[in-house]
Amino acid sequence: MCSGIDPNDNARQLRSLVAEAAAGGAAMIFTPEMSGLLDQDRSRAAGATRNEEDDVALSTVRSEAKRSRIWVQLGSLAIRTASNPGDKWVNRSYLISPDGNIAARYDKIHLFDVDLSPHESQRESAAYAGGNRAVLASTPDATLGLSICYDLRFPALYEALTNAGADILSIPAAFTVPTGKAHWQILLRARAIEAGAFVVAAAQYGGHEDGRSTYGHSMVVDPWGEILLDMGQENGLGFCNLDLDLVQQVRSRVPAVANRKSFEMPDKFS
Repeated sequence: MCSGIDPNDNARQLRSLVAEAAAGGAAMIFTPEMSGLLDQDRSRAAGATRNEEDDVALSTVRSEAKRSRIWVQLGSLAIRTASNPGDKWVNRSYLISPDGNIAARYDKIHLFDVDLSPHESQRESAAYAGGNRAVLASTPDATLGLSICYDLRFPALYEALTNAGADILSIPAAFTVPTGKAHWQILLRARAIEAGAFVVAAAQYGGHEDGRSTYGHSMVVDPWGEILLDMGQENGLGFCNLDLDLVQQVRSRVPAVANRKSFEMPDKFS
C-alpha cells in the first residue's frame, strides 16, 4: 500500500484489497504497518486518530472480513487508548477472523527512535507508547507471531515467539528507503532462518502524502530462507502459497529451535 493522510480513503482501499484477496482464493491477507493512516505531521494526525471503537479502517476491515469470509492480518493502526500517559497512541496490529471478530491484538514493542543522518531523525516514542507483551495468534491452519517493522531488528522477540509455537512470523512495515535498501531483505531472511518459520512482511511503498518515502518490497520468505515472493516497487496484491509442512521439515534438518540453550552471562570485568 501507499497509505495516505485520510483514513476514509485508506479504509476504502483496504475494503477493496480484502475483497479482491478473497475473490482470488486467499485464506488470509496481510496488510502493512499504518494501513489506516500514515502521517508524520503529529498535529494533523491527532485529528484523524481514533480509539478502537471509532476507527474507520478497523470497522471497515472487520465488516469486509465477515462479508468475504477471510482472515485479515491488519498490519497496524494508530489507536488512541485511555490507559496511555500524555495522550500517547499505540501502534497496534490486529488479527481479524472470518466472522469479523478481533482474534488478537499486538502493540509494537520497539519504537523507531533513530538518527538516520544529521538531517533525518525519527522519534516514534514522541507520539506512541510502546507495548510490553509478545503475542501469538492462532488460526485453524497456523500459529502467527505478531510484530511490527522496527521489531525486526530484535531477534529475541522472534525467539520468544517461536519458542511458544509460532510457525509464521508477521512483520508488517513502513521501512525507510535507506534502511530498506541496506537491511530489509537480509533481516527478513535471517529471522526466517533462525526461527525455521515463514516470514510474511507486507510493506508500505512509494511517495506518501505526508512527504515521506517508503521502501516497499513486500516479501514472503520460507523457513529455509528462500524468497517466495518479492513484490518489488509495486502496490497491490501478491499471492503466495505456504506449505506449512515445511516448518517441521526444516526444523528437523536443522533443529536450531529445539537446540536453543539458556546460559549465564560472564562477569563484565572478568
